[in-house]
Amino acid sequence: MAELADREIQPPHQKEIPPLAGEQLTSLLDQIDKDWSVVDEQRLERRYTFKNFEKALEFTVRIGEVADAADHHPEICLSWGYAQVTIWTHSIGGLSEADFVYAAKVDRVYSGEF
Repeated sequence: MAELADREIQPPHQKEIPPLAGEQLTSLLDQIDKDWSVVDEQRLERRYTFKNFEKALEFTVRIGEVADAADHHPEICLSWGYAQVTIWTHSIGGLSEADFVYAAKVDRVYSGEF
């Protein structure tokens, strides 16, 4: 997991690049926290829990800054005590390595290491 979090987020911007599938997905999924799940081989999802709304909001702002710096924007559902993060590469309509790198960075933010 740490290795992925150390990489630069480089989302593909060409629609000709196919989304990851099969063993490629499994290999990268094994490198991030077990609480992430691949949904329909098209997106990554994870729910993070917090003791209150303020902490969930702070987390959302931090991971938003990480995403914006890389021009790679997740879907974040924020509510009292949790933030649900959904990631995919919009330009290819599925998952790329950049999504897994971002997931690892989000985990670092959550653990306070980032």
